[in-house]
Amino acid sequence: MTTRRIFTGRLLCTSMALSAAMALAPSLATAQSKIKVAAIYTVPFEQQWVSRIHKALKAAESRGEIEYKASENVSNADYERVMREYATGGNQLILGEAFAVEAAARKVAKDFPKTSFLLGSSGKPQAPNFSVFDNYIQEPAYLSGMIAGGMTKSNKIGMVGGFPIPEVNRLMHAFMAGAKETNPKVEFTITFINSWFDPPKAKEATFAMIDKGADVLYAERFGVSDAAKEKGKLAIGNVINTQEQYPDTVVASAIWHMEPSIDRALKLVKEGKFTPEDYGPYSMMKHKGSELAPLGTFEKKVPADIVAKVKAKEADILAGKFTVKVDDSQPKSTAK
Repeated sequence: MTTRRIFTGRLLCTSMALSAAMALAPSLATAQSKIKVAAIYTVPFEQQWVSRIHKALKAAESRGEIEYKASENVSNADYERVMREYATGGNQLILGEAFAVEAAARKVAKDFPKTSFLLGSSGKPQAPNFSVFDNYIQEPAYLSGMIAGGMTKSNKIGMVGGFPIPEVNRLMHAFMAGAKETNPKVEFTITFINSWFDPPKAKEATFAMIDKGADVLYAERFGVSDAAKEKGKLAIGNVINTQEQYPDTVVASAIWHMEPSIDRALKLVKEGKFTPEDYGPYSMMKHKGSELAPLGTFEKKVPADIVAKVKAKEADILAGKFTVKVDDSQPKSTAK
């Protein structure tokens, strides 16, 4: 009897353990199915460009698709070390911006051929595992330029950029071309502050442009809209929409959506099909990678004929009837 009771008890315990394990199985499977993702940023999370990547990854994290770790404000000198730590730590996908650390980033990718890398870069993809992306948002930049051309009273537009690299240059050229379409008389003053995140420096550069007659400012960097607001001038946003913070200043913005690129990369990593590729085109309007932000507080302030022209051009872009020229050369001031 005693032996039988012990045996029965053991069976019951075993059955309970199996039931508990089965109950846990789905959650364990879910945890194991999550892709480990890491990102390295040389600037704060709130910086325009980085904020869009971070936002898309946080969305994937909230959906339960990934485990996400990120480092912000990583110096160029420290970039390779942090990247190696993430690769050694078993992350399957590593993201970031490699513009100033191309050689180091590509070296790490070579040393970890089984890890997938997707980095903002002016260079080409590199076999077997290094893909590149870029904010190909020249289409909404062109449209925002059309609006700027229709809003300036002085025919003088000021443009403040970070560095004169292709990623910045092409957006400025697209914006300028759009402004010229609606206002052939417009002139541009262009300044690069040689920093990705220095709002006070961008602000000072903007004040100088306003002093020379600019009444519409292209805010490629943080700080420009602050200066425009202080002086009662208008601003055109880039990458993110800050109209909520500047309701009487920011007229329109060219918005970047990184989600199509991130979602594609995650799908390919999960399927084991990630290959070196240029993700730039996934930032274009046809892939929902970019758009012109709603006019919002300026809906009734932008001239109706300008709005009509912008809507017609937007339709032509989406229909493939109009292609915004990509010009990666450094733009020059045209103001006399």
